[in-house]
Amino acid sequence: MTITGMTSKEVTKKIFDKEELFILDVRNESDFKDWKIEGENFEYLNVPYFELLDGVEEIIKKIPTDKEVLVVCAKEGSSVMVAEMLSDAGLNVSYLKGGMKAWSEHLVPVKVGDLNDGGEIFQFVRIGKGCLSYMVVSNGEAALIDATRMTKTYFDFAERIGAKLTHVFDTHLHADHISGGRLIAEKTGATYWLPSKDATEVTFGYQPLEDGNDVIIGNTIINIHAMYSPGHTIGSTSFVVDEKFLLSGDILFIDSIGRPDLAGKAEDWVGDLRETLYIRYREVSEELIVLPAHFMMLDELNDDGSVSEKLGTLFSKNHGLNIEDEEEFRKMVTENLPPQPNAYQEIRQTNMGKVNPDIEQQREMEIGPNRCAIR
Repeated sequence: MTITGMTSKEVTKKIFDKEELFILDVRNESDFKDWKIEGENFEYLNVPYFELLDGVEEIIKKIPTDKEVLVVCAKEGSSVMVAEMLSDAGLNVSYLKGGMKAWSEHLVPVKVGDLNDGGEIFQFVRIGKGCLSYMVVSNGEAALIDATRMTKTYFDFAERIGAKLTHVFDTHLHADHISGGRLIAEKTGATYWLPSKDATEVTFGYQPLEDGNDVIIGNTIINIHAMYSPGHTIGSTSFVVDEKFLLSGDILFIDSIGRPDLAGKAEDWVGDLRETLYIRYREVSEELIVLPAHFMMLDELNDDGSVSEKLGTLFSKNHGLNIEDEEEFRKMVTENLPPQPNAYQEIRQTNMGKVNPDIEQQREMEIGPNRCAIR
């Protein structure tokens, strides 16, 4: 039998459509436990590649013949070899094209809403990494918020819808992924906005993003209002778009809240985090649709693959927004911090412009899950 490659786009469709898939992951056990392709109806078998060098006879009986089978590794090569061995043994299997590195980089654009006078807002779902970025479009102009380093996806999408990128925002200095904001601004001439309190060490020019900034997209139709919301970082800034959407960055997620420790300031910033969540966010309309910069679990995805929820719903259902006692909140935040994101210090340095890793180094730095939320 001939083996075929399955793309990240095809795997993503299976996740959105809740299809069945059997994944044979041939990475090391620690890598598999740390981060894998997740699907509601996916089954898994993890057998490191080096255990299969002498053949696949030991695992043949563990692999179903009535389901699609996908072999996964880090970069593709090992999965191709294992898939060929399984094919030679009579099984019909596929391998993941580009491996988990390609999976980490795949972006899916999803429209999340209409704005006044014909404007639109799109969410780019980085399904393998849990990152969410946004494009606000109006009258042929577009703004990007929390763009990833996969800039071609945004350029291609903007060209397809006939929009010119005029503004790029980062809600904060990211520590889990490399921002594409500066590169996009350089290539397009767009204005790059960054919270000044997060930018004290950056080595490049930017437009300071301050509380109350209003940015107009497309002939004064779409209004993006900056709202200072510290806690994840000291400069974290949310955006109220068109009085309909709250882009909450890494402060508020669907099922959790942001962590305050990625600059080593957990004890210092937990008070800011509480003030943002319990005071500042309470001052805006509960009808706003929250659009976060990350998701943690697949059950946070809506049926169309987007991630969003009404702020009022989160006030009632999100545990992090319902801890009355301030000391209990502080304890919950500081004692439930997950491991730091992989290479987070190097990523912060890159986003400051202090180091300039090549593309392969950037890919290695980003391998693994995002860990921006408190468990």
